Amino acid sequence: MERESLESLESIALELAILVRRITAMTRQKDIELDRATYLLLHHIITHGFAGVKELAQTFGLDVSTVSRQVAVLEKKGYVKRTQDLSDRRAFSLTITTRGQTVCDAYKTDRLTKLEQHLKGWSTEEIQTFSALLQKYNQLERNIARNGSVNSSK
Repeated sequence: MERESLESLESIALELAILVRRITAMTRQKDIELDRATYLLLHHIITHGFAGVKELAQTFGLDVSTVSRQVAVLEKKGYVKRTQDLSDRRAFSLTITTRGQTVCDAYKTDRLTKLEQHLKGWSTEEIQTFSALLQKYNQLERNIARNGSVNSSK
């Protein structure tokens, strides 16, 4: 690997670590009652209309037991409700409640407001480029989590 490429990779690794640390710190300071993991689960359920525990686990690269514990908390807080699968009485789907939608919307608004403030000096083109590159990187990570490869299918 060329020296410039190695230096760029080292820079990316460092900047990602700093970004994660800052985002984690920022989510601790907010007045909204969601954490990042909870928001991601709720966002997926809202986007798809419903989801099962296995689907959520696969989507986020988590163990089913981890997602089951998180879902139990979401149910207890009244953010989601279970609907039994008619074709398989052992399975169920999760749907968002009005309370879950409200809390998720507030969290999203808070995050977007902060992000807009942070990127105030950026051009529209810079924001679009940053968004596209983040999406590309996250898709690569999803592919690796799903099938162990950077390609979309093995």
